[in-house]
Amino acid sequence: MAVNLRRLRHAKKMTQEELAERAGLSARYVGGIERADVSASVTVLGRIADALEVEAPELVRAAVSKARKKTPVEP
Repeated sequence: MAVNLRRLRHAKKMTQEELAERAGLSARYVGGIERADVSASVTVLGRIADALEVEAPELVRAAVSKARKKTPVEP
C-alpha cells in the first residue's frame, strides 16, 4: 500500500499535508503509512481513497514491477 499511496499522491500532485487535510488525518500519520511504519485501517483506507479520488482497491493492488525480464541467451 505504501508504494501505491505515494505513487497516486504524486500523480495528483498532492503533498502529504494536503492529502492528510482532505482525508481528515494528520500529516505525520500519512507519512507513516507511506513509509510502511504504520498500518491503515479499512476506514482510513477509504478516507485516503476518497481524498485521492480513486477506488480503495487501487491503494492495495500489487505494484507492477517495471524491471524487465531477462531472456536467457542461447549458446
